[in-house]
Amino acid sequence: MRVLDLSRVLAGPWSTQILADLGADVVKVERPGTGDDTRAWGPPFAGECSGGSSQESAYYLSANRNKRSIALDLHDPSDQATLRALAQKAHVVVENFKHGDLDRFGLGPAQLLALKPSLVVCSITGYGHTGPMRDEAGYDFAIQAEGGLMSVTGAPEGEPQKVGVAVADLSTGLYAAIGILAALRHAEATGQGQHLDLSLLDVQVAMLANLGASHLVSGAVPQRLGNAHPTIVPYQAFATADHPLVVAVGNDRQFAAFCQVLGRDWHTQVEFATNPDRVRHRATLTPQIAERLREAPRAHWLAALHAAKVPCGPVQRIDEALRDPQVLAREMVWPSPHPAQPDLRLVGSPLRLSATPTALRRAPPLLDADHEAILRDWLGP
Repeated sequence: MRVLDLSRVLAGPWSTQILADLGADVVKVERPGTGDDTRAWGPPFAGECSGGSSQESAYYLSANRNKRSIALDLHDPSDQATLRALAQKAHVVVENFKHGDLDRFGLGPAQLLALKPSLVVCSITGYGHTGPMRDEAGYDFAIQAEGGLMSVTGAPEGEPQKVGVAVADLSTGLYAAIGILAALRHAEATGQGQHLDLSLLDVQVAMLANLGASHLVSGAVPQRLGNAHPTIVPYQAFATADHPLVVAVGNDRQFAAFCQVLGRDWHTQVEFATNPDRVRHRATLTPQIAERLREAPRAHWLAALHAAKVPCGPVQRIDEALRDPQVLAREMVWPSPHPAQPDLRLVGSPLRLSATPTALRRAPPLLDADHEAILRDWLGP
């Protein structure tokens, strides 16, 4: 499968990296000279810690493995013709230009589909190709705010918070990959391509999940609860005598086991016997749990809770998570040799397919590194 990737930054490149991991030949089209904006979004940059120099930021490296790069100028009529020729050889085109921008170059979704009716064209924008905000640029931070996510993230007494990674972008990339695969099945069966119109705001609203449904069902407006859960108790982070942990008690049986580990009889008390009771009386129960957990170190509680089959886990820093024995056993850190840093390692793909496993075939490409090879492979001599 050939994918022509005209996208930059994160949502689009994330979707095409998924396709590349699954075996697609992804050609990343970049601006001459500077390339994808994220190449310069650092430090850190590959190689700089060992004395080398590179314009390959860690941000860029995170979303562009298994691709090839070609630099083409959309304002150059010759490069426009090359792009149209490449599009006619592609199965998929992914782009994240503002609504209407590519039309000026003869490369808009309708124009590409006119060139090749079986093509799948995926557009990723902040607000979609319809509606009053279709011409506005969209950024993950603003989308988290507008889409309601920040209003339910953070401590109740604090200010609204964004999530620590760009979840609107990443989730849109996932939905884009799913939609592209569905559209490809349709194209293979019928010969008919189509245009996918992906909006970061649409995705963020969809990702409200149970909180969006709660408002539509009850009319109540969900509020920030810090690390607590709106409809499950106890389901949050707690301090211990040394390091924090999380407890995720999902049912009454687990709560009884939790109480037995902590040496308390809360599960026998009428106000805490069922989850709805515990939600209604969280202000009474939660401080008692917090006081008890502070009496022993985290390792003690984790061992006892795991033995009792109570869902729990340590609150780990990113460095701890990336050397966690389970993460390493699942091979989630991939050796990714790069011209700027031969010993480079990157986070790998979580997809586990028994017959067609994902793997690193190419390090994230240097700008325009594959220009001649792409033209030869796709367009011929």
